Amino acid sequence: MPGDASGFEAAARAVVAQFASSAGSLGADLVQNLDDPGLWAIVSRWADVGSYRRAFNGTDAKLVLVPLLSLAIDEPSAYAEPASVGENRPRGTVG
Repeated sequence: MPGDASGFEAAARAVVAQFASSAGSLGADLVQNLDDPGLWAIVSRWADVGSYRRAFNGTDAKLVLVPLLSLAIDEPSAYAEPASVGENRPRGTVG
């Protein structure tokens, strides 16, 4: 939250706690960029993609997650081990 680093960090830690307590969570961490301390990330690990998606459901999750998500940088946020992703093809291609 611009101008309120402690408020942002508290909100981010609440999201980490929400993720960590979600079914299928294998862990969650709040990390800070070494070169630009104003950049943060929440790194979470999940048993499966369904568990990740379900962690965003429900009133309690939305009350914690939505305010922080509104501050997020628009970039990809879901990653997996390369072997589990399979062949990377652009959307709309058949094959």
